[in-house]
Amino acid sequence: MSKNNSPGQPSNETSGKLRIGDHWNAISIIALSQSNPLKAVAEFVENSIDAHAQTVTIIRGKEKGQPYLRILDDGNGVPTDEHGVPDFKYVATHICDSIKREMKAHGEQGLQGEFGIGLLSFWTVGEELSMVSTGKDGKSYEMRMSKGDPSYHFAPRRTLVADRGTQLTIKPLLPGIRHFSGEKLQWYLASELRDRIRNSGVEIRIIDRQARAEYLVEPQAFSGRQLPHLPQPTTRHGDIYVELYLGEPNSENHVGLYRSGTRVIERLTDIEGMAKPPWSSGYLQGVVDAPFLHLTPGTRLGVIQDEAYVDFLDALAPLEAALDEIIAEQKQAEQDEVNRDTLRSIQRAFKEAMLALPEEEYDWFEVYGVANRGKHAKRPGTPLTDSAASQANEVREQKSFFEHAGPLNSVRVSPSTCVVPVREQKTFRAVPRDRAGRLVEDGLRFRWEVAEGRATLEDDDKEIVTLTTSDDPELVRLRVTVGQERAEYTAEALITVTDSLLPEKPKSNDQRGLPDYTFQKAPGELWRSRYDTDNNLVIVNNGHRDFVYASRQKTLKLRYVCRLFAKELVFHNFPGYSPEQLLERMIELSLYTEENLR
Repeated sequence: MSKNNSPGQPSNETSGKLRIGDHWNAISIIALSQSNPLKAVAEFVENSIDAHAQTVTIIRGKEKGQPYLRILDDGNGVPTDEHGVPDFKYVATHICDSIKREMKAHGEQGLQGEFGIGLLSFWTVGEELSMVSTGKDGKSYEMRMSKGDPSYHFAPRRTLVADRGTQLTIKPLLPGIRHFSGEKLQWYLASELRDRIRNSGVEIRIIDRQARAEYLVEPQAFSGRQLPHLPQPTTRHGDIYVELYLGEPNSENHVGLYRSGTRVIERLTDIEGMAKPPWSSGYLQGVVDAPFLHLTPGTRLGVIQDEAYVDFLDALAPLEAALDEIIAEQKQAEQDEVNRDTLRSIQRAFKEAMLALPEEEYDWFEVYGVANRGKHAKRPGTPLTDSAASQANEVREQKSFFEHAGPLNSVRVSPSTCVVPVREQKTFRAVPRDRAGRLVEDGLRFRWEVAEGRATLEDDDKEIVTLTTSDDPELVRLRVTVGQERAEYTAEALITVTDSLLPEKPKSNDQRGLPDYTFQKAPGELWRSRYDTDNNLVIVNNGHRDFVYASRQKTLKLRYVCRLFAKELVFHNFPGYSPEQLLERMIELSLYTEENLR
C-alpha cells in the first residue's frame, strides 16, 4: 500500500501499473507498426470478410489528379450505436480494444482482428481515410481521419441511394506505393487470403482504372502432387491444418504459415526453429495453418514464441519425419531417372560414333544390325539372300508404320574416318536424316566425289559407294552430296591410306550390344569403373573423388561417365592390344562419341 508523500519527499511506492505517458505518441507508433502496405490492404479486405461480405471491390484510380484506393463491400457495415447510427466514435476511441475480441469471446468464429488497430494502418498507404457506412435509418454516414492528426470527424453523407456495407477510401496514396498495380494486388491477396477466400466464398474484384484492367482474385493454386494421408498434427490448443504439394525441387518453392486461413509468414523457414528439412528442401509447396498461434500486434507478420508455439513445433515432428521419407523416395526416383537419361544419352552417342568409325573394327557393340541399312543393303552386283530380304522388308514395314521421316535435313558418311591399306577397297555409306534424326529414304539423289587424293570410286550415284585406294600412302577426302527436291546437304570422310602393316584385330564372338551401367560406392578406392562381363554392366565407383568432382555439373558428369564407358569398351573390345594401341583407340572412340553427346 502506497502512502502519501509531502512535496519534495521521495516516493515510498514499491509497485504500480504501467500507463501510457503520451497517448498520441503511442497511437503514432501503433499506426506505423504495419510496415507492409500490401498487408494493410489485406487487413481492410479481411474487415469486409469479417463483416460477412459476399462481394468486395477494390478500385485503384485518380480523382482530381490524386491517386486513391477504394474498397467497397456488401457486408454488415459498422456496428450501430443505441441510436441506430454507425458507431464511428467507438471505432476511433477504442484503439487496442477491438469489438472482434468480444465477439470471439461470445463464440463468433473465423474473425481475424483482435487488437483494434487495423484501421490505423492506412497511415502506411495514404494521407486521408474516408469510411462510409449505413445506419438503421437507411442513411449514409462518413468518418474522416488524417495521417498525423489525432482528431476524427463524422457526419451524415448526402447520397441518393445508400448502399449496404462499407466504403473505404484512402487518398492521396503515398508516393512510394503509387506504383501498386491491380495485378500486384491480385497476386498478393490470392496468397495472403487464400483459405479465407475459399472458406468464405467471397468474391474479390480489382478494378485498375489507371491500367484499364480488371482482375478477379482467386485463391492461390499450388503446383505439384498433393500429398494425401499425412500424419495429422494435433496439440492441446487445437489441430493444425496441413495441405502440402510435392514437386520438382526449386528454390522458389516454399510452405507458408497461416492462421485461420490468413497467411502470417510467406516462408515457414523464416521463423525460429523451422529453417531445416523438409521445409528447406525446395520440394514442398503449401499451407500449414495453426489457428491457435499468437501473432505480434501491429505487423501481424510474426509469431509470439510462447507455450502454444512450442507445442506447435513439437506437433510437427511426426509430419516432418514422414515428409523426409517421401522426399528421400522422390530424390531416389529422380536419380534413377537421371541415370536412365544418362544411359540413353551415352548409348545414343556411341551408336552415332559407330556410324563414323570402321564397322569391321568396332563390331563388338552389335549396333550395326538392322538399324544400319548398309549391313543388309544390296552391294553392287550382289543379290540379297531370302532371309536378309525378308528382314529388310520387315524393317521397312515397321518403319513406315511407326516412323514417317520428314524432309532431308542433314547427311553424314559412315564411316567418316578410317585407315585403309594401299591398293585395297572399302565401302562407304551415306546416312541422310531429317530434323528429328530419322533416316530419310525417299526421293534422294546421291553424288560421290574424291575431293582430295587419287582414290577411285564405283557406283558414285548410289547410297553405298566403293572406294579403291591408290598405290601410295596419302590422305583421301571423300565427299558426298545428297539432294531431295531443292535441298542439298554435303558430308565428308577422311581416309588414311597407308602401306604400313595394320594390326589385326583379335576376333571376339561376345557381341551383346552396348552395356548398361550401375553405381557402387567405394570411397577411398582408386578404381573408377569396372566391367561386369556376366551381366554386361559397367560399374561406376560413385565414391571416387573424380566422380564427386564431375557430379557438380550435369554435362561434366555425363562426359565423365561416357569416358568410363569408352575405357571399358575399348579394353574389352580390343583384347591383346598394347597399352599404346588401347590409348589410341580410346581417344578415337571418345572423340566421335562426345561429338554426339547431349
